[in-house]
Amino acid sequence: MPDLLIELFSEEIPARMQARAAEDLKARVTDGVVEAGLTYAHAAAFATPRRLTLALEGLTDHSPTLREERRGPKVGAPEKAIEGFLRGAGVAREDLVEREEKKGTFYFATVETPGRPADAIVAEVLEGVIRTFPWPKSMRWGAGSLRWVRPLHRILCILTDEAEHRVVPLNVDGIEAGDVTEGHRFMAPAPFSVSGFEDYAAKLKRAKVILDPAERAEIIRNDAEQRAFASGLEVVEDQGLLAEVAGLVEWPVVLMGEIGAEFLDLPPEVLMTSMKEHQKFFSVRNPKTGRIERFVTVANRETADDGATILAGNQKVLAARLSDAKFFWDNDLRVAVDAKMQPWTDRLADVTFHNKLGSQAARIDRIAALARELAPQVGADADLAEQAARVAKADLSSEMVYEFPELQGLMGRYYSEAAGLPAEVAAACEDHYAPLGPSDAVPTAPVSVAVSLADKIDTLTGFWAIDEKPTGSKDPFALRRAALGVIRLALVNDLRLSLEAEDGPLIRGLSAQPGMDTESDRIARATDLLAFFHDRLKVHLRGEGVRHDVIDACLAMPGSDDLTLLVNRARALQGVVDTEDGTNLVQGFKRANNILIQAEDKDGVEYRFGADPKFAEADEEKALFAALDAAEAEIAPAMEREDFAAAMSAMAGLRPAVDAFFEAVQVNAENQIVRRNRLNLLARIREVCLQVADLTRLEG
Repeated sequence: MPDLLIELFSEEIPARMQARAAEDLKARVTDGVVEAGLTYAHAAAFATPRRLTLALEGLTDHSPTLREERRGPKVGAPEKAIEGFLRGAGVAREDLVEREEKKGTFYFATVETPGRPADAIVAEVLEGVIRTFPWPKSMRWGAGSLRWVRPLHRILCILTDEAEHRVVPLNVDGIEAGDVTEGHRFMAPAPFSVSGFEDYAAKLKRAKVILDPAERAEIIRNDAEQRAFASGLEVVEDQGLLAEVAGLVEWPVVLMGEIGAEFLDLPPEVLMTSMKEHQKFFSVRNPKTGRIERFVTVANRETADDGATILAGNQKVLAARLSDAKFFWDNDLRVAVDAKMQPWTDRLADVTFHNKLGSQAARIDRIAALARELAPQVGADADLAEQAARVAKADLSSEMVYEFPELQGLMGRYYSEAAGLPAEVAAACEDHYAPLGPSDAVPTAPVSVAVSLADKIDTLTGFWAIDEKPTGSKDPFALRRAALGVIRLALVNDLRLSLEAEDGPLIRGLSAQPGMDTESDRIARATDLLAFFHDRLKVHLRGEGVRHDVIDACLAMPGSDDLTLLVNRARALQGVVDTEDGTNLVQGFKRANNILIQAEDKDGVEYRFGADPKFAEADEEKALFAALDAAEAEIAPAMEREDFAAAMSAMAGLRPAVDAFFEAVQVNAENQIVRRNRLNLLARIREVCLQVADLTRLEG
């Protein structure tokens, strides 16, 4: 079985596209050859700035011969119909056989499709892949019609077996496939031929090209750490930047440079952001002081002066970039210290948040009012919460955040500290955007929590008020993220917020939004928004192993707008249904409920009048009365103190008595008094269990 090697050699591929392109090449080629009847043992794809490579091991050298039986027209059908069938099947009249079926006698033909050599299949598949490759952006060049991310220069495509290697015959827009590639653009540009993947990878390395992006990334990481360690420093970890830089070089050469002394007092985040965004530099930190003191850059070539010229050029460009950052910082500090950020907050009146929701200044007024209302419920000082909300977005008008939007919030903290504002206010400026994702840290400082909740609830109620809700995969205003943020803030801080209450956050938030003048509108939007929270909560708890039907069983209970209460109940119920006793009790409950539903439907009455122990005949019946009495005595006080685990444990403790009852007792007894009493006993099982959760919502 031969091995297949493909390389598509072009001008530089953008780093952000390389990993996806390598996977697309692998998926499309392997899918194509398998669909054509070939099989393979293993596939691996690689990318460098100038090439996409695919290696398939153990490719079959031919597709199998296929035999297919086709049914034709009936015997005696018009001659034209028979001739059409013969042409379509590619057989002669004498090759037809007649076979009788239920609907008559039909002609049948056996059509044989011979197998094809791997060379022809690979050529056909690869040409199709190249011509339809899903680049996010592509271009044409010269006089040809082919589109590629950058001009495509070579196609290497060979099949290698134990005896030899052969070039797959392929021509795409005048580019003839061959067995030749090139090394590093500057250090080893001469073309060379290869005979297989191992030969290819070895010759590339000798030609100063490391094929595997993971290997390039590891070289960069290791060399950078070693250089920093030798100077008593550490590299600030950044996996995204590491992957990007590994896609910019074929032969990584790590260099460490100096940052000008005049820039060292800039906030570390400013230095890190400027160097990453503009220069693709790694930041090097002093672990004792936390200051960013040096940088690591990665060159794509070795030089006679060990990178001195490259470093000098980089340091010169960096100094210009950091001069801009220092200029922004100094100007912003003057506004923060001298004017307490007031010009920035005033400027937000001219910034539109949304054309239906008003300006940023109007939004800040809403957030400040809501933060003050929420403060007592989260243990925050109301004055500090309102003050923090009023300055939390001031940095949006600063020069630094205009240049680096990703620093919003963080710069607000620095500027608030410079303005002499309370520490709680400064912290809230940074933290009120959090959490930004499912793994982001959640604020716990009370003032930060109040402002963060107010910010997110204003966003959600605002867009619900104007009916701009997420649909399908579209969520342009990140409302799912905002809802998850509210959920995580409530759960991590154990907050007890009745979201849908008359004076709760949703109604208050909606009341402040434009167009929400009628109570019925506010209530309808709040109910719909609460359902949205519940949907996001199901997604959030799925990671904990809490089933969606368990949450549904708890949503039917009072207080479902209190997310903390709801989650505590759901976690406790999930813990019960995960046990054997819990699972069996749920089945017993459903059996009791089904019997009751049928009996109530048949008899036209509801069995809710209480069962009397004096009519109990069987020992198992009497034991169930006693078990229900004991369970109720535990469940009621446990639910009162919101000890759901204890309540559900008591409920699960009913399992042996319920099982024994159904095993030994016939509910529909001939004696109607006994029958009614037993049905009322089943109603009591239902009533006791429904005190804890609506078990009718559970699946299975």
